[in-house]
Amino acid sequence: MADKQYNWSAIAKNPKFLELHHKKTTFLFGWWIFSTVFYFLLPLGAAYTPTLFKIQIIGRLNFGYLFALSQFFVSWGIAMYYAHVANKDFDRLTRELVDELK
Repeated sequence: MADKQYNWSAIAKNPKFLELHHKKTTFLFGWWIFSTVFYFLLPLGAAYTPTLFKIQIIGRLNFGYLFALSQFFVSWGIAMYYAHVANKDFDRLTRELVDELK
């Protein structure tokens, strides 16, 4: 096991770390707000606009069921988008930071 000691306070003040932290925080906070609003639209919509959620779309499937099902697909989409952005931006910034610290 490596016994190398890191100066964590210096790393926390590093401009590359600050850029990585800012980009990641901004990205995650924005998508957290979106997903929270999207999640609460289902119970609020069902409570305050029940006629909208009862509209038949295909056979016995109504808008409410499809909206509830869409939450799975939106969650998967956000996860796939996060993986894309993390591989493209966050990992690059992390590699640059680690290379600078070596």
